[in-house]
Amino acid sequence: RRSKAAAISSREHPSAGRFGHGGGGGHGIADVVRRPRRGGRRPARAVPVPSSWRAVLVILAGAALSAGPGDASAGDTYLRAGVAAERLEQAVFMDRDCASTAPAALYGCGRGGDGAPLRSVGRFGTAGAVELGIGRVASPAVRLEAVAEYRPRVAFEGRANFLEPGRRQSVAADLSSLSAMAAVYVDLPGLGAPKVGPFSPFVGVGAGVARIRVGETRMRFPRTTTVVPGGARTGAAWMVTAGVSMALGDRTTLDVAWRYTDLGEVRTGRGEGRVIWRDGSRDPLLLDLAPTRAKLRSRGLRLSLRHAF
Repeated sequence: RRSKAAAISSREHPSAGRFGHGGGGGHGIADVVRRPRRGGRRPARAVPVPSSWRAVLVILAGAALSAGPGDASAGDTYLRAGVAAERLEQAVFMDRDCASTAPAALYGCGRGGDGAPLRSVGRFGTAGAVELGIGRVASPAVRLEAVAEYRPRVAFEGRANFLEPGRRQSVAADLSSLSAMAAVYVDLPGLGAPKVGPFSPFVGVGAGVARIRVGETRMRFPRTTTVVPGGARTGAAWMVTAGVSMALGDRTTLDVAWRYTDLGEVRTGRGEGRVIWRDGSRDPLLLDLAPTRAKLRSRGLRLSLRHAF
């Protein structure tokens, strides 16, 4: 049984293919016959924790337990503020449920013009971030910190694969993220490791939550533009980091670090999407769309200052 959106799409513009893309071939909600889902709602899945993250956490927890009472000479509480330049990894947007009919899946369960599953592939590019943390020096080796981080704007640019390679099918969207994590840092000289000149190496790990908000996604095809509603999601996030610190005075320290961050999933919203014929030859076609998702991961350099008080 075809979805209501599929019937409307075919009736209004039978030669347009899926969402008026002009590709034919019958992809997704416009031309795919789907069976109703059985067995009710899908059970929720636990958020996986990578084994490498668990190993680092165990090591840092052991260091914290063995380090003994703190004796930091510059004070045991500090504020930290910093900036970051990050390179986000390649992102692949796909349906959460490619067989959904009410609301309708954006991509569907078929394969695109390149032979791969229907999807959009691209990059978020380089992003800037600011962070603010408050921490406590628990011992000469261990620091505990609560940190918030904000990425004001990250731009996604990619391509869908509804049509044959080489035809116009660009995809663009903007997002922002706000995360909060609890982190543990180990200053290695506190465990007996040597300094490197004026620099003290450290490692760290953190976990918390991130809220990611994405605006409308615009998919431009030869004749039409498909607009996908934006959305927001809060989910688990984690990071690992390594760097060096250098004392700038009795109470001020400069940190330079590399960090890998997994912010979880970006999700477009469930709601009203639309197909717009750019030449104005037809009225916009409204569609009730299901969410899509992609993973948001980054790695990059950070520069921050700690001030103890």
